[in-house]
Amino acid sequence: MAPHTGTASINGADIYIEVVGSGPPVVLLHSHLLDSRQWDTQVAALAERYRVIRYDARGFGRSSLPPQPYSHMADLLALLDHLDVPRADLIGCSGGGGICLDAAVNAPERVNSLTLVGAGLTGYQPPLEQIPPEFLKLPEFFQRGDIAGAVEATLHVFTDGARKPEQVDPAVRERTRQLTTELFSRRPVPGAVADVPQPPTYERLRAVKAPTLVLIGSADAPMLHAVATMLVEQIVGAAQLTLHNAGHHPNMEHPAEFNRIVLNYLSRVHATA
Repeated sequence: MAPHTGTASINGADIYIEVVGSGPPVVLLHSHLLDSRQWDTQVAALAERYRVIRYDARGFGRSSLPPQPYSHMADLLALLDHLDVPRADLIGCSGGGGICLDAAVNAPERVNSLTLVGAGLTGYQPPLEQIPPEFLKLPEFFQRGDIAGAVEATLHVFTDGARKPEQVDPAVRERTRQLTTELFSRRPVPGAVADVPQPPTYERLRAVKAPTLVLIGSADAPMLHAVATMLVEQIVGAAQLTLHNAGHHPNMEHPAEFNRIVLNYLSRVHATA
């Protein structure tokens, strides 16, 4: 199936969108180290049963970043309106997972289910002892214009995680390097400040009513394992699965296993709807 691709004006930004397949709508929200190409190994499998929508959030990939305040959650909801999607299953990784949670709390009528992959929480600051020292040094890399150093630091923290670099699939590691380098090479845009929903979502997790599956790579960063535990403890009925020998983007490392898990989960969600 050939995807329908295009760019839509969403809240003042040009947002790149791809849509393929038919059936209940499923939206893929990428990690905030990558872009929608993160999901290259998921689209075909999901599109056999679902209308699959993936897009580059503003400031990522092929989407623009105007010099104005914005809300990733508002962009998601406006994109659903643009595509005439009243309600969707949301699959989000890392920062994309945070956006999914923001929507589930603030616009629950738009969210059919959540699949959260190494999810972050918008505006949440983990305890200092959970943050890897290399991650704390990222501002120093950017200040001296060392894009390669910043990328390598994120690879160590998130892609390698608890493993050594040589224990990671080299093709996946290199693809991650490529996409993160593209992102970090974009010039900062003064005035483009992301909004944090108030009250913040991490204080309102018990308000999530959508069926929720929490996925985490066994080698992902400790601070993200802590978030996964928080989600399971506070979202009623949430289930957790760990993908072994995987870091922050397990869908890229183990696509067949990831696709099987997600398709089985979505089948259960729609069977009980």
